[in-house]
Formats: sequence, structure tokens, C-alpha cells
Amino acid sequence: MDTLTLVLTAVGSVLMLLFLVMKARLHAFVALMLVSIGAGVFSGMPLEKIAATMEKGMGGTLGFLAIVVALGAMFGKILHETGALDQIARKLLSTFGESRAHFALGIAGLICALPLFFEVAVVLLISMVFAVARRTGGNLVKLTIPLFAGVAAAAAFLLPGPTPMLLASQMKADFGWMIAIGVVAAIIGMLIAGPLFGTFISKYVTFELPKDVTEPTLDEDKMPSLGFSFALILFPLFLVGLKTIGARFVEPNTNLYHWLQFVGHPFVAILVACMVAIYGLALRRGMSKNKVMEICSAALQPAGTILLVIGAGGVFKQVLVDSGVGGALGNALIGAGLPIALACFLLAAAVRVIQGSATVACLTTVGLVMPIIETLDFSGAQRAALSICIAGGSIVLSHVNDAGFWLFGKFTGASELDTLKTWTVMETILGTTGALVGMAAFTML
Repeated sequence: MDTLTLVLTAVGSVLMLLFLVMKARLHAFVALMLVSIGAGVFSGMPLEKIAATMEKGMGGTLGFLAIVVALGAMFGKILHETGALDQIARKLLSTFGESRAHFALGIAGLICALPLFFEVAVVLLISMVFAVARRTGGNLVKLTIPLFAGVAAAAAFLLPGPTPMLLASQMKADFGWMIAIGVVAAIIGMLIAGPLFGTFISKYVTFELPKDVTEPTLDEDKMPSLGFSFALILFPLFLVGLKTIGARFVEPNTNLYHWLQFVGHPFVAILVACMVAIYGLALRRGMSKNKVMEICSAALQPAGTILLVIGAGGVFKQVLVDSGVGGALGNALIGAGLPIALACFLLAAAVRVIQGSATVACLTTVGLVMPIIETLDFSGAQRAALSICIAGGSIVLSHVNDAGFWLFGKFTGASELDTLKTWTVMETILGTTGALVGMAAFTML
């Protein structure tokens, strides 16, 4: 089939996805499955291969991510229930002081959101903003924007977050480089889009403190130490980093090399971290085994729907790859003279604007550019940099078709116009800054 037809199939598939989700009000899982079948049919795929490709896409995506998301959800829930996340947030606020509370909230969002889903992190941490605003009497915008920027930066760029972990897996990127580049992108992006932009926009937009919000109370004596809380959050990242160290400084095919590769795999790293949180924190603090079981079960409930939608996005991605649609559009972009890193960012941004979901934008973009990336034989480090470019594009220009847009408005009481002025601009600054870091890293690797 000619390139023009394949490119039109890709564009039409994304537009159809937008129609089904926004106008027909179909659930994203059903919409993605229908669009995947349509893309296969109109691209000329043999009918008997479409179902096999869909199965391959679902299994290939969830085979890795289901384990990571399940263990990560339990890990984050235990850290919250035991007070470890609250300890970090409170200490950061007391260290920075009220005059620099907006910087503290940005850092708290960045660190505490590491083991949590975006929505969960916002729900758990937003009370800090209200508490600080009540004490300082400051504009809620100046405090809210940094917190959301920190949480969004962690969700977009930092392992072990589901989206960056998914990107690293699908792009076959080096996890250690993914951590290194992601940390730089997240910190720089958070500082610019959070405290700096928050201070600027607070001169033009004002949010009122909700009247029905009460200040949270925490028993400081029962909380784990700050050092232990930090160590627990960073522990899985440390283990994953060992894999990169092993690949660079340890002789290949030795026992030490194989052990470092083993403990540095995300499955093992998050599982070990989860066990440390259960036995080294929860049970030692006197929490009953039944309570731990209850926490772990509760953590898995919201992950189910998220995984199904991500899996459906993986189906769509695989159809784009196997049908040749992805390769055709990718070649068209490269043929137009766009550098591969910029093409990754723009494709992800376009899909994000059209259909809203950052995760689906990432998966769709991977399907479009992976044929080109495989042909050019990039290294694991370069693939990590390209993954950050995709992640940056997947969060820009958030608007009414993004759940995060409404979540921000719900907690701040902002109108749709004020949400566009604050949340949408913040996400665009964050995503663009992160992508620029990824592009710079790609040119140097």
C-alpha cells in the first residue's frame, strides 16, 4: 500500500479515537480496540493477522507493565499509610521555610510522587498546599502550581513511574540512562514550570482556599525517620542503577555482572523495595499482617482500569507497527527533514492534543517511530533520550480532553479559563523543557 494511504490511515485512526472518546462517549478501552481493528483493516493488513497482532500488542505491553504497576501501587500505598511520604513533605516545608514554601512543595511533589500514580499523588499531597496557604495567607496559585509540576514531572520522566517505565520497555532503552536523563529533565522542568512560573502567573490569577478544607494532623512520634523515608523511595532507583553500573564497569559474563543485571531489573528492584517496605517499615511499626494485606489489596483496585487502557494503547501501537502505518508516517517525517528527536516530541504532542491521554500518546508515538529507530540501530542510551522526548511531548497542551485538566480544576476551584492559564501552560512548559533536555542528551550520546 502506498505511503499516502498509510499516513492517512494513521491520521484518520487518531481522529476517530478522538471522536469515539469525546463525542460518542465510549470508554477509552473500547475505543482503542475499535480503532486498532479499523487501522488494521484500512492499512491492508490480512484479516487473519489483525487479531494475532492485537493479542501480541496487549501481551507485549502488559507482560512487563502489569508487574511493575501492581508492585509499585502496593509500594506507594504502604509508604503513604506508614507516614513516610508525609514525613518527607513536612520536613521539606520546615527546612525551606514559609517564604520558600513554593520550592519545597515542588520538590515534595517530585519526590513523593515517585511511587504513586499521578491522581493518587495529587489526592494525597494537596492537603499540604491548603495547610501552607492557611498559615501564610499566600495566593493558592503560587503554591499549587509547584506541587502539580513536581507530581507531573515525576509521572512523566522518572522511573519507576508507569509511563516512563512503559516507554523504556517499549523503546528498549537503557534503564540506567533513563533514570539519569529523566532526573535532569524532571528537576529542570519542575523548577521552571513550578516555582518560577507559579510565582509569575500568581500575579494575574488567584485561587481561593476552599472553605471546607481542614488542616491535616499527623502524629510525628509514629512517623519513620526522614533518612529512612528517603532511602525507601530511592532504594528501587538505586537497584536499577546498579544494572547500568554493571554494564559499564564490571567484566561481562562474570557472576557479579549477572547478579547486577538481575537485581537491577525493574521487576526485582520494585519487588525487593516492596518487601523492605512491608517487613522493614509496616510490620516493624506494629501494623498487623491483616492490615498490610488490606492496604496491598486496596492499592491494586485502581490499577486494574489503568492497566486495561494502557494495554489497549499497546494494541493500537502494535497494529501501527505491524501494518506499516508507523513506518510510513515516521519515514514521511524524517523525509521532511525533521530530526528524529524533534519528530518524537512533535508526534507525541500531536497525539496528546487530539486524544488527551499521555500514556496513549506515548504508546502511539512509539508505534510510529519504532520502525525508524530499529532501522537506525540506536544505542540504549540514545533510545532513553528519545523516550524522554516522547514523554515531554505527551504532556504538553493539556486541555478539556485530559483528566488531569479537570483534576486540577476540581482541587483548586479554578474556572476552565483559569485552568488553561495555569495548568495547561505549566504542563506545556514542563513537557517542552523535559524534551529539550532529551534532545540535548541525544546529541551528546
